Amino acid sequence: MSARNIFVVGLNDDNHERLLRLKGAEEWRFHRIIAPEAVYDTEEFDIPAMLEEAGQTLDRFGRPIDAIIGYMDFPVSTMLPILCKRFGTRSTSLESLLKCEHKYWSRCVQREVVPQYIPGFTAFDPFDEAALGQIGAAGLSFPFFVKPIKSSGSRLGFRIETPEDFALAIDRLKAEIGSIAEPFNSVLDQANLPPEIAAIDGHYCMAEEIIGGWQCTLEGYVHDGEVVVYGVVDSIRYPGVLSFFHYLYPSALPQRVQQQMIDATRLVMTRTGFDQSAFNVEFFWDELQDRIWLLEINTRISQSHCDLFEKVDGLSHQQVTVDLALGQRPRLPHREGAYAVAAKFFYRVFFHDATVERVPSAQTLAQLEQDYPGTVISLQVEEGQRLSSLPEQDSYSFALAYIWMGGDDYQTLLRRYQQLAARLTFAFGDIDS
Repeated sequence: MSARNIFVVGLNDDNHERLLRLKGAEEWRFHRIIAPEAVYDTEEFDIPAMLEEAGQTLDRFGRPIDAIIGYMDFPVSTMLPILCKRFGTRSTSLESLLKCEHKYWSRCVQREVVPQYIPGFTAFDPFDEAALGQIGAAGLSFPFFVKPIKSSGSRLGFRIETPEDFALAIDRLKAEIGSIAEPFNSVLDQANLPPEIAAIDGHYCMAEEIIGGWQCTLEGYVHDGEVVVYGVVDSIRYPGVLSFFHYLYPSALPQRVQQQMIDATRLVMTRTGFDQSAFNVEFFWDELQDRIWLLEINTRISQSHCDLFEKVDGLSHQQVTVDLALGQRPRLPHREGAYAVAAKFFYRVFFHDATVERVPSAQTLAQLEQDYPGTVISLQVEEGQRLSSLPEQDSYSFALAYIWMGGDDYQTLLRRYQQLAARLTFAFGDIDS
């Protein structure tokens, strides 16, 4: 049997290594389309140019193209249905994907089937001087949360407590939303949208009732119309702020709560028409009220969770993406990994800005990985860099390093991380706190 050719948008070395460890990888050949730095290390996305480049690469290939996949959020996720349709490979439709990724359209769909889990929301134009009044007229009062209609990570998301907070957020949104809105609009132009959705383009924002609690992510897929959830990952924040401290797998949520979220996910994903692709859905559980809230849907696996599944289940859940793209039911093992629990930690500083003057040496990082077997440390900064130049950061902090670790139990895992973190040394100048 000849090797099957799988093209990966933005394929980098780390992902390539993981892909080669998947079941069936000996029968696959992975090829890169679009350089990883074009989708990882920038906030400027020329989607028409990237689609043209990818199309030319695929046209020149001259052999069968069996699958086109990717693991990134915007812009990769939104390009995949377009490329797959053009080259006849498996993917969900662009419209079904946008019912998940267009925040306003997604909320409208969610409200149709699980209204009890959806906060109050409205769309608004940040360039409209009357926006705050329109938000109030929609029934939202302080505090509320605002974010772009197509968000990317936690970027440009703000908790609004006062009119002054809103004014500051609007200034940021006006200055920066174009880098998301313009490429997203180039995708919307290729979709068949209902008129009421077409009117809410990429320059719009969402205002939503504040929701919170124990946050988690359900990783799943749809295969021939069947919605399957195969793992739940907790998202733990630093105390008192919106920034993530770590992701934890498996979830420590009560099973009945997880099942309630799974049932809601099946209803929503079925209504969107999403199929033949992986997804994840983020939820909150308000423990005091014993109530769940649906936060958002992402139309891909989480790259941040790949190492967690590998440590606990024995394989990265990239297996799901590849299997689906090749038209077969995913073959993901369960609890066959080396660890009972695993986490991705975010080593952060809470500055407004600063210049990085010193980072841990390669020797230090290698020693830490040796002292804590199974640990992977990925620095996100380099000497001389301004923190404000980092892409995909939240509005309150900067992630200096990502650290993946496994353990026999959660408390042991936390203790090992704290010991490791104490040995990471950074230095900063020109600090704006």
